[in-house]
Amino acid sequence: MKKLNYKVFLPLIFAIVLATGVLLGLAINFDRTQKPSEKKFFSIGLDRHDKISDILRYIQESYVDTVDQKELAEEAIVNLLKNLDPHSSYIPASAFREMNDPLMGSFEGIGIEFNMLNDTVIVINPIPGGPSETAGIRAGDRIIEVDEVNIAGVNMSTEKVVNKLKGPKDTQVDVSIMRKGVDEFLDFTITRDKIPSYSLDIAYLLDATTGYIKLGQFSATTHQEFNMALERLKRNGMEQMILDLRGNGGGFLEAAIQLADELLEPGALIVYTDGRNRPKTEAHARRNGGFETQPLVILIDEWSASASEIIAGAVQDHDRGVIMGRRSFGKGLVQEQVQLGDGSALRLTVARYYTPSGRSIQKPYEDGTEEYYTDFMQRYLDGELESPDSIRYDDSLRFETSSGRTVYGGGGITPDIFIPLQTSERTQYFNVVANRGLIYRFAFDFADNNREMLNSYEHADDFVENFHIGNDVLMDFISYASENDVEYKESEFRPAENLLKAHLKAYIGRNTFGNEAFYPVINQQDPAISEALEVLNTGDMISYLLPHEEDDESGAESSL
Repeated sequence: MKKLNYKVFLPLIFAIVLATGVLLGLAINFDRTQKPSEKKFFSIGLDRHDKISDILRYIQESYVDTVDQKELAEEAIVNLLKNLDPHSSYIPASAFREMNDPLMGSFEGIGIEFNMLNDTVIVINPIPGGPSETAGIRAGDRIIEVDEVNIAGVNMSTEKVVNKLKGPKDTQVDVSIMRKGVDEFLDFTITRDKIPSYSLDIAYLLDATTGYIKLGQFSATTHQEFNMALERLKRNGMEQMILDLRGNGGGFLEAAIQLADELLEPGALIVYTDGRNRPKTEAHARRNGGFETQPLVILIDEWSASASEIIAGAVQDHDRGVIMGRRSFGKGLVQEQVQLGDGSALRLTVARYYTPSGRSIQKPYEDGTEEYYTDFMQRYLDGELESPDSIRYDDSLRFETSSGRTVYGGGGITPDIFIPLQTSERTQYFNVVANRGLIYRFAFDFADNNREMLNSYEHADDFVENFHIGNDVLMDFISYASENDVEYKESEFRPAENLLKAHLKAYIGRNTFGNEAFYPVINQQDPAISEALEVLNTGDMISYLLPHEEDDESGAESSL
């Protein structure tokens, strides 16, 4: 019998579940001893306290067609959570490990960074000390077969590739490799192991005294990674720091609290949470941190969320450092994860978090999930990403920092110093070649074809200082872009030339030395880094941390 698409009945199911009055305790059943003409309706006594289970069971027992009970239940759960908030979510058992591995700081697999180019898995870099590097896998290797199954040129999804390569520790996987300069395939047996997943992207000195630390997320290992980087940079002369949280969507709340403890003096309130069924809980700095008094700048943008906003909010409310960039995402909801019996999990919003001044930075979500996550586009259309004058404040959500500066809740963290979205160099030509991945692909091919020359650089610093994108490489890229249907226009190319060179060099560096060569190059063209350095090096940070005259005015226009 053809299986009926029962998903069309989900609205009806929820109408039944949520209805009141006459539907309470009422259901339909038939007495099978009666003739068809004599059948009557009567109650089977649904438990009004567990209507969803009763309805699902009744469908399973009585529905005219075969249904997948598990799939139906999971669809029901997903649709139920959609009526709550954008961050409450259901994680199927099949996806649980994949979604939690990054936050736990490790996964089990073969230990490579890879990308899919031309329907082929290409190794970007074997993770240092990992099983692939130990087995002899190199950057640029193409993985053609996994356990004698061809995975190249067969339109295999990235998810399926990952599933073939990942696996429990101490299990083995056979791979066949195509390597440039070698006529035959190379066969390797790789023993899977536990692979560290780092939340810290890079930590290095921008100049003799200024350290730069970029965090990609907040995981179980973030505090340890941060402390190790902090101590190393201090030993090398760091006296002031730029903490880059741009694009950091958050992660573990505890990781944010631990990191904030390194920046704030003992006793300082970091964050507190409060929910209808969760008592108010405060988190304070408890120990002497590693960077409590030195000059500090934190960079944020429209994709900095949750744990990132906790750090930025605590530092701002205590006037501990200068927040620079653009208004953050605005996620102030706390999720609690509960694992269910079948291996799936539920992440349910149970509380809101508040910065030390008492502000909730959660932005509105009443207009639905789609509007919530596309708020970035509305900010762009309103001009907010180019000028802070377009930010609208609700005066009822006005709060004060320790020194009396005015800050607002209800929609992210507004920086102390605004850095507009870079637009002058990002011409139409640059945006097209970047969005189509042409910069990345050209850089990879260049690195792949010139590995001997690139390996002549002793280390990442040597590459950053001495490798340059010449006109010959630039002309090759113009031809490459033209072959991929991007027309060269002088008026669009010249304003973007320096930015294009920087990105080409940065990606060539990443494909050779990893992030150690990527960020030092890309940061040279970053106006936020330049302005942060200027603020730190002029020694005038205190002027940004004192109340201004406009703080005495409401400045309110309309609600967020």
